[in-house]
Amino acid sequence: MAGRRPGPGALLALLAAQALGAAAHPQCLDFRPPFRPPQPLRFCAQYSAFGCCAPEQDAALARRFGALAARVDAAEWASCAGYALDLLCQECSPYAAHLYDAEDPSTPLRTVPGLCEDYCLDVWQTCRGLFRHLSPDRELWALEGNRAKFCRYLSLDDTDYCFPRLLVNENLNSNLGRVVADAKGCLQLCLEEVANGLRNPVAMVHARDGTHRFFVAEQVGLVWAYLPDRSRLEKPFLNVSRAVLTSPWEGDERGFLGLAFHPSFRHNGKLYVYYSVGVSFEEWIRISEFRVSEDDMNTVDHASERIILEIEEPASNHNGGQLLFGDDGYLYIFTGDGGMAGDPFGKFGNAQNKSALLGKVLRIDVDRNERGPLYRIPHDNPFVGDPAARPEVYALGVRNMWRCSFDRGDRASGAGRGRLFCGDVGQNKFEEVDLVERGRNYGWRAREGFECYDRKLCANASLDDVLPIFAYPHKLGKSVTGGYVYRGCEYPNLNGLYIFGDFMSGRLMSLRENPETGQWRYSEICMGRGQTCAFPGLINNYYPHIISFGEDEAGELYFMSTGVPSATAARGVVYKVTDPSRRAPPGKCQIQPTQVKVRSRLIHFVPKERFIRRTETPQRSTAITPTKAPRRSRPTAAPPTPTLRPARPTRRPRGRRVGGRRRERPGTAHPVPSNGAVRLVRPAGLSPGRGRVEVFVGGHWGTVCDDAWDIKAAAVVCRQLGFAYAVRAVKHAEFGQGLALPILLDDVRCAGAERSLLECTHAGVGTHNCGHQEDAGVVCSHEDPDL
Repeated sequence: MAGRRPGPGALLALLAAQALGAAAHPQCLDFRPPFRPPQPLRFCAQYSAFGCCAPEQDAALARRFGALAARVDAAEWASCAGYALDLLCQECSPYAAHLYDAEDPSTPLRTVPGLCEDYCLDVWQTCRGLFRHLSPDRELWALEGNRAKFCRYLSLDDTDYCFPRLLVNENLNSNLGRVVADAKGCLQLCLEEVANGLRNPVAMVHARDGTHRFFVAEQVGLVWAYLPDRSRLEKPFLNVSRAVLTSPWEGDERGFLGLAFHPSFRHNGKLYVYYSVGVSFEEWIRISEFRVSEDDMNTVDHASERIILEIEEPASNHNGGQLLFGDDGYLYIFTGDGGMAGDPFGKFGNAQNKSALLGKVLRIDVDRNERGPLYRIPHDNPFVGDPAARPEVYALGVRNMWRCSFDRGDRASGAGRGRLFCGDVGQNKFEEVDLVERGRNYGWRAREGFECYDRKLCANASLDDVLPIFAYPHKLGKSVTGGYVYRGCEYPNLNGLYIFGDFMSGRLMSLRENPETGQWRYSEICMGRGQTCAFPGLINNYYPHIISFGEDEAGELYFMSTGVPSATAARGVVYKVTDPSRRAPPGKCQIQPTQVKVRSRLIHFVPKERFIRRTETPQRSTAITPTKAPRRSRPTAAPPTPTLRPARPTRRPRGRRVGGRRRERPGTAHPVPSNGAVRLVRPAGLSPGRGRVEVFVGGHWGTVCDDAWDIKAAAVVCRQLGFAYAVRAVKHAEFGQGLALPILLDDVRCAGAERSLLECTHAGVGTHNCGHQEDAGVVCSHEDPDL
């Protein structure tokens, strides 16, 4: 026995002695999250689905294995080759950084992965001479003759991560590679600080010119240019602060509010800005065109300004502010309803008045405007030819859309491309997210969210308004900030997730569409708890006033927030959203920016925010109360119901709230299942009662092989899960393979009355002669399938 490696059953028995309590924190030796290799690995094949090795690293490990075989005595190699394979391949483990004590880049890297004591004792008994060829660590060599000291040297302080225990650690392997969610469904993401010291950063945009610069606008009227390495040019890209109307008041909605680069900026140098201006008691919004300087691509020619459109503002709030270019090449302008409460202007308000430009989405053509009109009306604008409407109007019934975005579409299929998402700030009950379409009416002031606001107008049969895809009550937040559908390359799990926030509550939120039903599923986003964000350069907190969202040229997602919402307080920070659970394979997302000639002095980026270590406390609920829709013209998400946070001051000068505490979310504990417990793991879209069977034995979850698997065994599982009937015993991994888990049961034969699969006859825990392609499943039902 001393010359043989322990079999699967012995290994599981060895591991079952300890309870598991680790919080998962996958990390590679480059201090970044694991990934799915672009093709299967040939040598460390067990990490082909998910791990830390690309094919190049896998080939290098195979060469090391071959070199070891050439140096080790043939008789010894016959007993030790399996150990050598195990040890080398731990560099590909999703937890490689933990195995090699590499979580902290400042500490020295281990040369051999951390081993569990019993496994180490077994290796030492048979193959201790192998380590002289595996490791250059002479201190380890010197301990070769002392088994206890040798294994103590190779142990880890955190025994949950030692090899091979981590292979069967449920906490470490369940949902590996997926976005981590807490018990209430709150998605655990992390942040990267990108820029700081900004005065109410209201917009972040890129020029689509191949330079991968990004431009951040401050509410006071300055726009700063940043290079791809995050260094900022000392000279502003644009400075219209003398013309911009704003104030130091916290929550003032006036100011520089938006900018957009022309789709052909690379060739024509045009950009468009949206800002507030005023003289005496008169205020209006201005849309202007600028050109970049002929002498410096990082500076605007301020003398080139041409005013494209001005709209009088009857009040100082609800100023809108978004500018976007669509795939059609037209400029979209998003205006507010003019301010005050309840849109009191005219018989039905500005938003329902097609002859007013306020409370609308406008669409104009600014091409070929060097001579003749400054803009033209697209021929397919919905109200062209209507004498009672302004031809610029694209959509109506808008209160104050604050931040809109076009979906880039799925990177592979293009699905979703061109959809227009907007967050529309509510009056005093609901905030909403809309999908804006040509010619549609979004309901204000007749409706706020799903409910009637002006009941008389709401009852008007000719309203024909479109309901939001999502709305939430003011106990969750009082000023929505629209975001983006993530379509970047770096974090595949986030693809298709619409991420947005709330300026007043500081909540980060998300929606994901079910493409089959059109329903939108809500999940709150929390900062990763425990060690989730413990990567170099990542942080787990942010300032609460979420002002805006942005994309870089590669499609990665950012948001801007501040601790003091004043146009003169330099407390604004730009954060990049990151997923600590999975990244794209190395090299896949490389960019090659076009070179930028810099004339201004560069200010190199120095991050100031820090990862905050906290003692975990019980998680507060994040369920949301559904908002009832009186009628529906499109599928809507049933907004979940979070438990209220402690009350804060609700002063809202000029429509936005103040305060400055950072946002984060504590964690929660998970109960340990009992021996023989079962669960069903099902692919997305399947109804409850069907899925792959996983069983809990000795502190670990594992799968069941389908040898001898029949309807009687399925009945035992279904009854454990609370179902009255077993419809079908499923074989051949029909519901997917549990590759991250061990196979715990094989040759299961049940009479049908057993309380768990452990009471059925089986080959022994951990003993099997099958692979995951034979993982068993069930289909259960509350109704008799024969009726």
